[in-house]
Amino acid sequence: MSQKGFNVPADQRQLFLDDVGIERLENLTRTLHQPTKKGAVVRSANPTQTIQTRATPAWDPEEEVYKFWVIGTDESYRVSTDGLHWIPGPEPNIGGPMAVRDPNDPDPNRRYKGALLNAGFAVSPDGASWTKLDVPAVPSSDEGNFSYNEAEGLFIHTVKRSGPYGRSVAMATSTDFEHWDDYGLVFHADDVDQEMGRDVIAARLADPNLRQTEYNTPEHYSVQIYNMGVFRYEGLYIGLPSMYHHTGKVPTDWPGFDRLRLSPYILECVRQYGDYTGFYNIQVTCSRDLKNWIRVGERKPFIETSTLGGGAYDLQGLLGPSNAVVRGDELWFYYTGTKQYAFITSGDLPGYDDYYPDSGAVCLAVLRRDGFISLDAGKEGGTICTESFTLNGDLLFVNVDVPNGELGIEMLSADGETLATSARLHGDYPAARIEWTDANIAQFLGQTIRLRFALQNGQFYSYWFGSTSI
Repeated sequence: MSQKGFNVPADQRQLFLDDVGIERLENLTRTLHQPTKKGAVVRSANPTQTIQTRATPAWDPEEEVYKFWVIGTDESYRVSTDGLHWIPGPEPNIGGPMAVRDPNDPDPNRRYKGALLNAGFAVSPDGASWTKLDVPAVPSSDEGNFSYNEAEGLFIHTVKRSGPYGRSVAMATSTDFEHWDDYGLVFHADDVDQEMGRDVIAARLADPNLRQTEYNTPEHYSVQIYNMGVFRYEGLYIGLPSMYHHTGKVPTDWPGFDRLRLSPYILECVRQYGDYTGFYNIQVTCSRDLKNWIRVGERKPFIETSTLGGGAYDLQGLLGPSNAVVRGDELWFYYTGTKQYAFITSGDLPGYDDYYPDSGAVCLAVLRRDGFISLDAGKEGGTICTESFTLNGDLLFVNVDVPNGELGIEMLSADGETLATSARLHGDYPAARIEWTDANIAQFLGQTIRLRFALQNGQFYSYWFGSTSI
């Protein structure tokens, strides 16, 4: 399907999560890739505290450290030089900010900006000393997430609200951090999620290597969206929804229920709704306008819970990353992992006395850069032809894995005439510069062109243009 106004800005990578910019695919399949788990990287010094995060580490180029904000622990602000080893920083005067660094603000006292769930917003010069703003909160039931699109100066705040199947995602954005445009509900579970969810629950219950949920009452099964981090990545927005698979209600008629070691708010939620046990996986969705979302990878998990016996934290609870940290040719994702369903501690539930101390941590998973989705071809080969666009750079780069295959490229005119042909590429390249055998593509700058990629025995992740003048 032709996409009006398809544009390939210089230095912006073109991914294949949706069909924008693709005129034709032949004999290629899309594959969702999971990041490699590296385990827990931020833990609480107090084993009775379940550490979580709704933020992403922010690099401070002046102090040359990463800064990170966590919740559920006495040490809620951490710093690191490498993103792996974290030490406590000065304790913030405002707890629990979902914070980002804003290099665009001319006022250094507003360098860091934080969303305070249901309590408004705050700014800080250093990420530790915060000043609350007189700005109304974006209303949420009890969950949120926050990111910043630096290129467009756009703040993105997702919150939890009720939708057709319970917990769902609403969103608000701002360009000045004072006036917020509330989009309302933008993403929720649907009938397909409910149908697939029953199969996912059944598979989990049948697997002795996975931690089982506290209660299993099939009449209460549902899939809901507990939280969703949304962030700008290259030319599109990516959402990582935490898909809550609700497996049963906690009974409230047993002796000692009122003595559960839970907050009054959580106790009332359990008493009123009973939807208190389940597990999570994290999926991928994408959008071009933040309002219309496409499910990616046939709704397969991007991050799923770990198996028992390996010392992992993310056995039952998962809350997805707020953003991706670009580290060279990798994307680093920091997410919350818990060994049990949130808020339940040892002895809270009758018959469940095996719950762990030190039950939550911030975990790290690492993905190849651009590696959410690849276009794959076998030995018979396949092709992708792009929509027409204006050539804005004289260097073409690709992210491709063809150690036992090859990638060839043709640059075509708007009417299909071959303008340039590439040398065949072999190997695994996260950023390969394409060599042309019969033309200097700089002569076509400003002209309308298309690209045709021919792939054999490999995986193709992205392409982009650069310029020798930069």
